[in-house]
Amino acid sequence: MKTSGLHIGLVGPLPPPSGGMANQTQQLAKLLRDEGVLVEIIQVNRSYRPRWVGGVKGIRAVFRLVPYLIHLWQCAKKVQLFHVMANSGWSWHLFAAPAIWIAKIRRKPVIINYRGGEADAFFNKDFSWVKPSLRQANAIIVPSGFLEAVFRKRGFSTSTVPNIIDLSRFSVEAGTRVVSKADSPHILVARNLELIYDNATALRAFSIVIKLLPAARLTITGSGPERQALENLVAKLGLQDAVIFTGQVNNEDMAALYQSSDVMVNPSLVDNMPISVLEALASGVPVVSTNVGGVPYLVTHGDTALLVPVQDPIAMADAILVLLNDPAKAQQIRTAGLNAVQRYTWQEVRSRLLSVYEDVLKNPR
Repeated sequence: MKTSGLHIGLVGPLPPPSGGMANQTQQLAKLLRDEGVLVEIIQVNRSYRPRWVGGVKGIRAVFRLVPYLIHLWQCAKKVQLFHVMANSGWSWHLFAAPAIWIAKIRRKPVIINYRGGEADAFFNKDFSWVKPSLRQANAIIVPSGFLEAVFRKRGFSTSTVPNIIDLSRFSVEAGTRVVSKADSPHILVARNLELIYDNATALRAFSIVIKLLPAARLTITGSGPERQALENLVAKLGLQDAVIFTGQVNNEDMAALYQSSDVMVNPSLVDNMPISVLEALASGVPVVSTNVGGVPYLVTHGDTALLVPVQDPIAMADAILVLLNDPAKAQQIRTAGLNAVQRYTWQEVRSRLLSVYEDVLKNPR
């Protein structure tokens, strides 16, 4: 497909704060612009204006939604198609659905790029509201076989276009040393502090690990409403000297954190295609993850990661200890992960995405 001169409206969040979908939106815009595509970003999380509105519950949504809708309407005059980064819950109702209907009113093709790890539960609850908007989409793309199955179950076909990883950001020097009980292994959790990511189980697993490796350290990145509860749990478990909460971390510092880590833990209760897992693989850091949602579509237990049941700190600790105490196993998983992550580069994903663009432009409805 000829990309020079193509003009798209890309709807989605941008950092700050950094997060999977925000980072993917920002990265996709850059990659498409590098291909000669004109990209107009319609940001769903713009700063409140005036700034004081952000502290007033009830009306702040209006101050964000109205400018967003105006921006959508104006962009529809210029762009050839809309690419909507969509999520579950209120994000769908407030941002994705309006983008679809404005695109249809203005007779512009619209592609839904659905990414919500909680899609199945959300659809079970709200599909009667979601379905009419989905029917208006010219195409639906999803990043994993997990979400493909969720949509297929409800009669919607999708194209799989994986998340993209920029390998140039990451080093493979991480985790090259052999860990012994005298060392200070560094364990990393790179998920926001929300209930669905279950950082509490990671803390309980770490409390088991540190009994066998007393110099072990745990770093938890990200922000969220559970921080105080998690800090209270750290105090209850007596881990104050071994656990660090960093808050939000920018991309450059995040790459450095991976480089200093021996194991990355993904403890989430629900998930789709976590970017943090891809980033760990790209950094040569072995991964322990819960076996949920799209994760087993992304990694294979015993080959590219170790997978454990949700909310099982004993199984999680055992998996961490396997990687820390068995250098050969850790190296095998590290090597397999580095090979697997090559499938998620722009060079591999580009043709899939541009094929969808080409199809909806040639066959609008």
